[in-house]
Amino acid sequence: MRHCNDLLLVLFLAAAAAPLCAQQPSSAPAQTPPPLTVDRDPVRSPEGDLPAAAAAPQLHKQGEGYILHTYVEEVVLNATVLDGSKLVPDLKKENFQVYEDGVRQTIISFQHADVPVSIALVVDNSGSMSRKRPAVNKSALDLIEASNPQDEAFVVNFSDEAFIDQDFTSDTNKLREGLSMMESKGGTALYDAVEASADKLASDAKHPKQVLILITDGEDNASSYNLEQTIRRVQSLSGPVIYTIGLLYGDDMTRGEVRSARRALEALSTETGGMAFFPKSIEQIDQIAAEVARDIRNQYMLGYHSTKPTSEPGFRRVTVVAQGSGGKLTARTRTGYYPGTRVGNSAPEQK
Repeated sequence: MRHCNDLLLVLFLAAAAAPLCAQQPSSAPAQTPPPLTVDRDPVRSPEGDLPAAAAAPQLHKQGEGYILHTYVEEVVLNATVLDGSKLVPDLKKENFQVYEDGVRQTIISFQHADVPVSIALVVDNSGSMSRKRPAVNKSALDLIEASNPQDEAFVVNFSDEAFIDQDFTSDTNKLREGLSMMESKGGTALYDAVEASADKLASDAKHPKQVLILITDGEDNASSYNLEQTIRRVQSLSGPVIYTIGLLYGDDMTRGEVRSARRALEALSTETGGMAFFPKSIEQIDQIAAEVARDIRNQYMLGYHSTKPTSEPGFRRVTVVAQGSGGKLTARTRTGYYPGTRVGNSAPEQK
């Protein structure tokens, strides 16, 4: 159901073989894209900030009549609730409290159901991944097959550039083909791949609930963006929940490089409400994929209208508190958002 608070975004993003124009944040120097040496064009972030849609009222049919909706900004949060390490599946709206910058907000919409999800599979294709990709590809497909049949996903393979090797589809055979595009060469432009994939989700995804699954075995060494700019971009989009899988075992990296890569992946996940995983061997990735699928399927969606005006700039820090019959629980969601661009594709239905 599309809701009145849906802030429509219009971006011209191409299909699998068309480039997305590169955005350069003000703090990063402008760069010229390298010449293409393959038949595919790299996927890039669009120019500039995403525009908010005009606040025009719309008529929506409901039953035998129509309801007039106007566009107002609603913050939509996906929250995972844990009691220790166990998922908590049976909470109601009254079990939750939401705070923005320390001020309690009124929850106006709530949903807990296995809703369809739009998924970005973003996989490292650098040279060091060549022996790991077959197991990674299998686990990624297992995750998709364990999900809602109405889910859609696209595949981005990245090294020093990011390529959409399969556009949005629910066909696992097409996703398998996209994941099989293994060249395994070049550097690791991880942040650029995350930004471009988040932008594609913002513009092209059918479903309001969005997830980005990032699998890599190293730290970024080729992006035009840095970690802080990447997180800022995702937060300004009110973008996807990011799950990261860091294959950081072995002797290919120094301890300092492992620590740096681990901190970056943890930050991407923590700031967006996801989880970071660091298996000790490739054999553990199947178990991780199953855990990610369970986490995605068991989230709560909470919506509220901020007590602050949209025109007030700056980062809004968000906290979700959940209480069960046994006391306080752990609620994991994104840490906040920037107003004035997009705050969720649409609100969950009121229950």
